[in-house]
Amino acid sequence: MGNSSSDEKVSAAVTLGLFAAWALHDTEELATGPRWVRENVPVLRERWPGVPDGVWRAMEGVDEREFKAAVGVMAGIVGAGAVAGWVSGGRSAVYQAMLNGFGLHGLMHVGQALAVRGYTPGVATSPTLVVPFAVWARGRLKRAGVLRSARGRDVVAGLAWAGAATVVSHGVARRVVRARG
Repeated sequence: MGNSSSDEKVSAAVTLGLFAAWALHDTEELATGPRWVRENVPVLRERWPGVPDGVWRAMEGVDEREFKAAVGVMAGIVGAGAVAGWVSGGRSAVYQAMLNGFGLHGLMHVGQALAVRGYTPGVATSPTLVVPFAVWARGRLKRAGVLRSARGRDVVAGLAWAGAATVVSHGVARRVVRARG
C-alpha cells in the first residue's frame, strides 16, 4: 500500500466503535431517563405552556419497561449499522448516516440541557463521548478516502435516521410491552 489517504484502512474502532460509544451513552440515558422525566416534566410544562400537551403526554407515557425495551431495539439498529460500516470498510451510506445522526443527536442533548438550564439525560456523555467520537470517526473516514461529503442533505439524512430509529424503537417497544401485559 502507498501513502495516499485512500490506502488507509478503516479500523474496527471507527466502525464497530459506533456501537460501543452508543452503548456507553445509552447507559447514561437508561440510568437517568425515566426518573428525570417523572421529576421534570411537570416543571417544564409550567415553564413552557406553549408546548402542545401531546408532547408532554408522550414523554410521560413512556414507562420504564418501554424505555428499556426501546433501548434494546435501538441496540439492534445501531449494531446493524456498525456492522454495515465494518463490512464495507466505512463506505456504507447507512453507517455514515448513523454516525452523522449519532453526533448530531449528541448536539441536540447539549441544546436540550441549555434550554432547560440543567441536566438532561444523555448530556453528560454527549460532549465527552458522543460528539468527540463522531468527529474522530469522520476524520478517520476522511483520511481513508471513504467519507461521503457533508452537505445539507447529509445533515438532514443523519437527523432523519436518528428520528426514524427512535420512532421505530419506541413503536416496537410499546407493542412488545403491551403484548407481555
